[in-house]
Amino acid sequence: MRALLLENIHPAAVEVLESRGYEVDLRPGALAEDELVAALAGVTLLGIRSTTTVTARVLEESPDLRAIGCFCIGTNQVDLATAAGRGVGVFNAPYSNTRSVVELVIGEIIALARRLPEKTQRMHDGIWDKSARGSHEVRGRTLGIVGYGNIGTQLSTVAEALGMRVVFFDKADRPAHGNARRLTSLAGLLAEADVVSLHVDGRLGNAGFFGADEFAAMKPRSLFVNASRGMVVDYESLRDHLESGHIAGAAVDVFPAEPKAQGDPFDSVLRGLDNVILTPHIGGSTQEAQEEIGWFVAEKLARFALEGSTALSVNLPAVVPPALTEGHRLGLLHHNVPGVLADLNAALASAGDNVVDQTLSTRDQLGYVVTDTSAPLSTEVVEHLRRTDYCVWARTW
Repeated sequence: MRALLLENIHPAAVEVLESRGYEVDLRPGALAEDELVAALAGVTLLGIRSTTTVTARVLEESPDLRAIGCFCIGTNQVDLATAAGRGVGVFNAPYSNTRSVVELVIGEIIALARRLPEKTQRMHDGIWDKSARGSHEVRGRTLGIVGYGNIGTQLSTVAEALGMRVVFFDKADRPAHGNARRLTSLAGLLAEADVVSLHVDGRLGNAGFFGADEFAAMKPRSLFVNASRGMVVDYESLRDHLESGHIAGAAVDVFPAEPKAQGDPFDSVLRGLDNVILTPHIGGSTQEAQEEIGWFVAEKLARFALEGSTALSVNLPAVVPPALTEGHRLGLLHHNVPGVLADLNAALASAGDNVVDQTLSTRDQLGYVVTDTSAPLSTEVVEHLRRTDYCVWARTW
């Protein structure tokens, strides 16, 4: 039972997995494709953050791999379809770093409104500039939140506590928090907001989502924040609007291409601009968030590997069986075709296996059924299932 954890995942994850009997290899940086394939020999659990990419080739050449934990919010760095087809569960932490991201965004909004980046730079340059020109309070300003999910809604609440007005736009039907107002179009939000903050996901359809037209539609001298995904923004256009003065300031935490390891060189068209905050993808990089993420994702990996639970898996059918404290368990991941459950139960009945609990769920082309029995399962039943055309894998606990 071996686990490989990359990219400085918090020691809490190591503690969880080692307590469940895993030998854990903890490494500080990301791995390129060839390195990852070599490192995964004999590894059943893989933990990554946002920099490591798990391609179809990595999955196909890693037959021992059973599950991948993304110790972050996003999962677009994993080929989810190939992972599902091979029965590799993928898990993430959709909520654990929410507060940390929100606090970073709030801090950046205040810093931009007070023009702190250029003020502090001038002080370091030996220039005393006490002018209030261009500096504003955030109280009474309108924050426009694009993407009103876990982070967007908590940002909404905290911003209101600071005295900001909040409007939001989301294609999904999400309820407003507090006094926030839903707007029916992105154009409407851009026309009204003094600060625009992006909180959309990294699906392919969002690539280039915010570009020249959107920046041009923002209010003159407004502020822009992106702590979501680098690929959703045209940063060349952002630079143009910052240099023209149409956008008064920007804070960016994510970039289309990011360095793989600590200390690697970084470049961006936004470097060197006044009133621009650039941070190295640290929205969730607080000790509190990383500890919570480490515990949360490691628990999901362990429960999947040792008990068959697919709770909060992003690519497999969701089955959350009770903790396995007694008896025996069979997990069957199968193609979503008619007759599987009938065939399974007929095989169990024929072998005299007494079923005490059973849960089935389907998702897209896959189905997953977990069956608990009072006595050890017959070897003949398990082997029969593994020989069927519908079986992706059958495992016992």
